[in-house]
Amino acid sequence: MTSDPPAVAESRDRGPYCETGVEEADDDALIGKLRARAWDPALRFDMAHMVEIYADVPCGPLFPPISPAEVELAESRIGRRLPGLLRRVYTEVADGGFGPESGLASLTDGNRTPSDPGDWPSAVRAHERGRERGMPASWLHLTSGGCSMEWYVSLLAVDNPVLLYDSGGPHPTWDGCPHDGLRHATTSLRRWLSTWADGGNVRDDALGR
Repeated sequence: MTSDPPAVAESRDRGPYCETGVEEADDDALIGKLRARAWDPALRFDMAHMVEIYADVPCGPLFPPISPAEVELAESRIGRRLPGLLRRVYTEVADGGFGPESGLASLTDGNRTPSDPGDWPSAVRAHERGRERGMPASWLHLTSGGCSMEWYVSLLAVDNPVLLYDSGGPHPTWDGCPHDGLRHATTSLRRWLSTWADGGNVRDDALGR
């Protein structure tokens, strides 16, 4: 059984779903910033080629927000509850299709755009595949970071750190530990999303630039 590394270990006294030190109004403001970027074809992605591919998609979410019931269905497949902020992202902003790096994975399966014949990545399917290869059950895939890099959010640790993981490193089923592939841990999901919402680059933040 794998668990979160010490740097993102859960504080048992504060609980696994604790959203600490931030007022609800702050999250309202963050959701508004995320929606403004996610619904603008010129701003919804960081990568220039992604902006070009989806430039013809009208203003609005690439994939509409989903219902609380759909979030609960995804949670039942994952086996864990999502952080409150991430729930709001999927139910109030969009079902993925925007955000840092290659864009957030959807929470549902089968999302497609006219520009791409294949399905948009699904966080739930990625989680299921990850469990088959020995990845921690508490890590949920957020997006690809290019090449062998992937971003995960910890569903257990306090403030839900976001982890930059090198999938080209030691393979869990080859007597390796998935934690050996960790390259960076952003202290919270809120910070990771805020960096992007404010026009920053999460990779620069990870590299200390």
